[in-house]
Amino acid sequence: MTLAQLKDRLDLYEKLMRLDKPIGILLLLWPTLWGVWLANYGRPGLLLLWIFVFGTVLMRSAGCVVNDYADRDFDPHVERTKDRPLAARKVSTKEALLLAGGLTLCALLLILPLNRLAILLSIPAALLAASYPFTKRFFPLPQAYLGICFGFGIPMAFAATWDQVPPLAWALLGANIFWTVAYDTAYAMVDREHDLKIGIKTSAITFGRFDVAAIMACQMIFIASMAAIGWWQQFGWAYYAGLGISCGLIGHQYTQIRERIAEKCFRAFLDNNYVGLAIFAGIALDQFLRTPAWLR
Repeated sequence: MTLAQLKDRLDLYEKLMRLDKPIGILLLLWPTLWGVWLANYGRPGLLLLWIFVFGTVLMRSAGCVVNDYADRDFDPHVERTKDRPLAARKVSTKEALLLAGGLTLCALLLILPLNRLAILLSIPAALLAASYPFTKRFFPLPQAYLGICFGFGIPMAFAATWDQVPPLAWALLGANIFWTVAYDTAYAMVDREHDLKIGIKTSAITFGRFDVAAIMACQMIFIASMAAIGWWQQFGWAYYAGLGISCGLIGHQYTQIRERIAEKCFRAFLDNNYVGLAIFAGIALDQFLRTPAWLR
């Protein structure tokens, strides 16, 4: 294999792992960082932070490969996905499975410095990531299942730090499920007509003409849950400022999705990155202000 051929192959693997489209990494990373920061009172160790950030990238990449493997016979019939490496038959199924297995193995090796509970929790985390693509065959709300996958870094972060998973971690995970259903329904609205033709189940199809109302309801439950968590944990003004900014961003998303125009729905989906960032910024600043000056 020549150097040029190797480069072309690596480019295909990059696309297969969606490293060229980091939005999925960011939407998975923000809840993980919420957990890491809260579990460590705003002062996570560099090694722990590196493990969770790099682990997020590895597991999201593996999940994308498994997703494309599961959808390899559906993707060629959808305009947005027909050029994916597996759909276009530019990468073999054997290559895809080896790549997914290699990424998962690297992620499991990465967490070996963590405690026993965190390592044990990595098993259901991996199973969730691997099984999600297949829920679209039978489950009317696969986005809720995805919310568990995307939020599972939260209990793992607490387990790695506290050697237990407190109620706070599960509350954050529950809130994240509603957020995921909201933004991924907007994403599913883009492909709804194609998904109906090929028999894929999504929340956009399940909610039907109530899709916009369902998205906004899930977003409101998410924000209300995060506000309740803030009250419960006695967070300060910085945390609520982050939530306030998120509310403004979510309000703008309503103007993007209300007409159900595919390009605007996709833009609304992408803009949820800033919602996650705003909440993380609020958490980080709140935890910093709570830290005694001599520890900063």
